[in-house]
Amino acid sequence: MSEATVVPTAAAIEAQLREMLAPSQLEVLDESAAHAGHSGANGLGYGTHFRVRIGGPAFVGRSRIAQHRLVYDALQKFTDAGLHALAIEIKK
Repeated sequence: MSEATVVPTAAAIEAQLREMLAPSQLEVLDESAAHAGHSGANGLGYGTHFRVRIGGPAFVGRSRIAQHRLVYDALQKFTDAGLHALAIEIKK
């Protein structure tokens, strides 16, 4: 499976974040079903809208923008594959 065909799932996003950022706290929620009919929804009810709650050493001492950029950069292949919306909550 090429990176362009990676399916955004909560499990795949969690695995990628664990590999790239080694968080001490991590929760990934697929909220796609709640956005059915909205912009970016794929009609399947999954794979487009996610919430990430994350914390760990990689985020300490960084601005909020830099913290979010870490997450966005780690998940770029999922964005390229259809992840439309990502809510990020940084935990301390």
